[in-house]
Amino acid sequence: MPDQTIVLVHGAWHGAWCYRRVAELLRRSGYRVYTPTLTGLGERSHLLSRSINLSTHIADIANLIRWEEIEQFVLVGHSYGGMVVTGVADAMSARVSALVYLDAFLPTAGKPFHAIVPPEVADAQLQSAKESNGLSVPPMPAAAFNVNEADRSWVDALCTPHPLATLTQPIELTGSYRRIAAMSYVLATQNPAALFDGFARSMKNEPACHSYELPCGHDVMIDLPKETAAIIEAAAARVVSER
Repeated sequence: MPDQTIVLVHGAWHGAWCYRRVAELLRRSGYRVYTPTLTGLGERSHLLSRSINLSTHIADIANLIRWEEIEQFVLVGHSYGGMVVTGVADAMSARVSALVYLDAFLPTAGKPFHAIVPPEVADAQLQSAKESNGLSVPPMPAAAFNVNEADRSWVDALCTPHPLATLTQPIELTGSYRRIAAMSYVLATQNPAALFDGFARSMKNEPACHSYELPCGHDVMIDLPKETAAIIEAAAARVVSER
């Protein structure tokens, strides 16, 4: 049985709940799996406040690693979670054995999330945040991400507003995360929002990166949990083979 730890980080509006199927599959295979919910979201939505920014979410994961005393682990990030896991990996590169990006945004040092998305996306989110006086961005409907029809009402029921300040705070990176020897990028080919094609292409040029495509909507861990778990397991297996 594998003696490895995997940390799954969700994206905007989501929570630990979105990884339920993937986490179960990985645990059946013998992995230790953590699915933290970022502050202000999901079952922690009662903590939503203006003080929550990107640094808060990076600290959520970094503190999990420290207090659970996890020495080596595979770090997985979906969508906005790509910002978070890159920040964590940059700060804790010696502990991260592999990075897996699931249809995820790749940050640029010194820039906020809103600087790496098309201006119309950032403007729309800022406009929608006015409903809460700039506190948060309301969830997008699951249909906009092409979540499979059977799960759309479930996803819509569990998504919660996302703290706006996490999208406007520039990320600080030293570049240490680039020393991680094993990386994977998964592109969802049926995501109506073509926001991730450029990130996927850039990762194909990284020698340490294994690239994948999954024929589903943006929420790969919900639409194709078996295939998503298999890709994460493959990343973990490569770490073992390279030891």
